[in-house]
Amino acid sequence: MRILLVEDEIKLANAVKRALEFQKYTVDVANDGRLGLDLAIGEKYDLIILDLMLPGYTGLQICTNLRAEKISTPVLILTAKGQIDDKIIGLDSGADDYMVKPFSFEELFARIRSLVRRATNSDDNILTVDNLSLNTVTFKVTRGKTHINLSSKEFAILEYLLRHIGSVVTKDQIVQSVWNYDTDILPSTIEVHINHLRHKIDAPFKTKLIHTVRGFGYEIKV
Repeated sequence: MRILLVEDEIKLANAVKRALEFQKYTVDVANDGRLGLDLAIGEKYDLIILDLMLPGYTGLQICTNLRAEKISTPVLILTAKGQIDDKIIGLDSGADDYMVKPFSFEELFARIRSLVRRATNSDDNILTVDNLSLNTVTFKVTRGKTHINLSSKEFAILEYLLRHIGSVVTKDQIVQSVWNYDTDILPSTIEVHINHLRHKIDAPFKTKLIHTVRGFGYEIKV
């Protein structure tokens, strides 16, 4: 799952980014409102976390612009302002939830899970093919009765493949979905991660699920 964090407090932004990445999320960070709005409109995210007081554009302006552009990505406002009027204005601007600083990471994670559940049908939280199952909320991956431990990038790649069953996905598509927008990734990096995935979810079992389509990319199927 890919998250955009728009926060101008550098230390806080870095701490939140690290905590979210530890939870297997892919996180892009913008430290001002203009870049935040550009990314929110130009890139595809599963969730956007916005500070209210930002240079360039405020969090409210970003949220209002997103809704005007018919972008329905869930928005969590993260701010030091905790007055009722501030909350009402934030929610009326199109935000989906509101957290007041300081906050605990445990509460942040819980609110993210809640927003993601609201944005999708509950059935969409469980992605399956054959006897492989991936839970996008609990991050649990199993094949049959076997629990499989994946790194954050392996999990994100597998999730992307499972969301595109029946389609061939290219390396560029995987990079755009799994890595930060400003990261340079070599094609060989994707190959390494795919090989790691195959070792974990294919090699110990009878049925091969991840297939290479030469000259195009990868697909997951029975």
